[in-house]
Amino acid sequence: MKLYVFATPNNLKPVIMMEELGLEYELLPVNIRQGEQKVDAFLKLNPNAKVPVLVDPEGRRNEFVLTESAAILVYLAEKYGKFLPTTVEEKAIVFEQLFFHASGISPAFGNSGFFQKLASEKVPMAIDRFFGESKRLTGLLDALLANKEFVAGNEYTIADMAHLGWMWRSAFAGINLVDYPHVKRWYEQIAQRPAVKVAISKLEALVPPLV
Repeated sequence: MKLYVFATPNNLKPVIMMEELGLEYELLPVNIRQGEQKVDAFLKLNPNAKVPVLVDPEGRRNEFVLTESAAILVYLAEKYGKFLPTTVEEKAIVFEQLFFHASGISPAFGNSGFFQKLASEKVPMAIDRFFGESKRLTGLLDALLANKEFVAGNEYTIADMAHLGWMWRSAFAGINLVDYPHVKRWYEQIAQRPAVKVAISKLEALVPPLV
């Protein structure tokens, strides 16, 4: 398998999954700061010009190309039968957290960091909007984890891998995990997993992450 990535939160998710599964794969850097995601060769893989991209040579007919980090997590979980429950209800809870992350936490954190640290001019309304939403959503996650060991229950799943990416780079969004004790406990627990440590070190070795 080939995994095209850059050192960002969304790219950490599939790398963690690869490491947790113990798969052999090739990690291929795509430096989005230098526009490498917009060259023709990469656009053939993903016309949306974003990483991560998974290329699985063991597709049913040809190489299977898949984009979107959450979709990659689900695909690998289904293919290898790990980190995703089998009952309808438990699986739905995992998907609920994946959708909550993709539609809420990820865009809120990304935009909060962008308008605070990268925008060419400060837009107070945008900063307040996305920083406030980042705090609100982290609070929801904190309340959830007050009664659960992991975000989808008592088992470590791909939902935890999804949330971990942005919590790994929470400072970029202006979020301090000290203010969210249950999230902090959960993050520190998962960050100690050997596969997670390896995944983080591999991304950081590609390009120093922007914080």
